[in-house]
Amino acid sequence: MTTKVAVIGSGNIGTDLMIKILRLSEGLELTAMAGIDPDSDGLARARRLKVATTHRGVEGLVGMDEFADVEIVFDATSAGAHRHHDAVLRPLGRTLVDLTPAALGPYVVPPVNGGDHLGAPNVNMVTCGGQATVPIVAAVNAVTPVHYGEIVASIASRSAGPGTRANIDEFTGTTASAVERVGGAARGKAIIVLNPAEPPLIMRDTVHCLVSACATEAVTASVEEMAERVRAYVPGYRLKQQVQFDEVSADDPLRRLAPGVDEALKVSVFLEVEGAAHYLPAYAGNLDIMTSAALRTAERMAAHRTTEVASR
Repeated sequence: MTTKVAVIGSGNIGTDLMIKILRLSEGLELTAMAGIDPDSDGLARARRLKVATTHRGVEGLVGMDEFADVEIVFDATSAGAHRHHDAVLRPLGRTLVDLTPAALGPYVVPPVNGGDHLGAPNVNMVTCGGQATVPIVAAVNAVTPVHYGEIVASIASRSAGPGTRANIDEFTGTTASAVERVGGAARGKAIIVLNPAEPPLIMRDTVHCLVSACATEAVTASVEEMAERVRAYVPGYRLKQQVQFDEVSADDPLRRLAPGVDEALKVSVFLEVEGAAHYLPAYAGNLDIMTSAALRTAERMAAHRTTEVASR
């Protein structure tokens, strides 16, 4: 039994997601793609792949015959557009998987809290930086409380489309919030760097966690295990070197973020995310991890619905 889905957004992310659903998913059936540019490559590819299309956005989608049986809609547009899409689709009983930083629904990071919001009407996939780094913060926090978590996401300028560039403020705010609410850090901060290097560089992420003195071997084991869990659905996700531990001196400004802690350590984790190149270039791991996380989330939601129906 398959669950019928649709994609809103015919840009890079929406098109890559479409190809992933068609190639990789056994539980989801893509029936429609909606965009606003009739000449977009995404809509052209969808038509060639026998997927019904509309260039009239969400209004065009709800008017399609194929929409009648759609249960889950992926939104790969922008934070501002998603608010409108939610207002249109939620009253119609459709579940939204939001790939924008709008964060109207609960954050979902598959290996951390992927089973917590399977019945929610709208779930948010945070950001590319959040999907790459929140699992690491959560892995550290599983061993010892994280007083402060800071992440730096460096992506190729070429992989930052107009949606990403228009939502930089939402990106940093949403990611920092997820570091706290999903990763478990008492305080979180997020930084994004658009790297103009040519040839384009693969996505790199740095995670710094301020913790109390702890068993470093246990932290390392937890981080490595979490990296394997992410790699199960993002094969290009990897640690670039061993987990680093540095003592934080009493006069280090970082100590102000952990008042009352006698001995503090800074845990540093360095990551690389290479894309699967289904549609996007391999350097665009930032976009690949978003579409992969959204696909994994929707598949779990669909399986949950199937189980609920079978148990009635």
